[in-house]
Amino acid sequence: MTKLVKLTLLVCMLMSASLTGAIEMLDYLTDANGKYAGPSVEDNIAKMDTDNSGFADVAEVRAFLEKKHGVGYQKALLDRWVTAANTRSCGTSFAEELVK
Repeated sequence: MTKLVKLTLLVCMLMSASLTGAIEMLDYLTDANGKYAGPSVEDNIAKMDTDNSGFADVAEVRAFLEKKHGVGYQKALLDRWVTAANTRSCGTSFAEELVK
């Protein structure tokens, strides 16, 4: 077989595996009538809001995600979120003039 045929077969197999996984996930998240049966955004935020302040801050979101997916989950991204949450300004040039 040529490399092009092998590559085409590989892509087709990966796409079918992806489609199968998507269908299984859709079946898992829907009830018999096809209506979404998973947790709502409100449910997830309530689970994250450990201090009952009414919203989930960066530390609570990080703790929730690490509890769900394991310590170190999306570490680089969550580190940037924590850093951004702890800064006083967004750091853009126009914001510097507003703060002065």
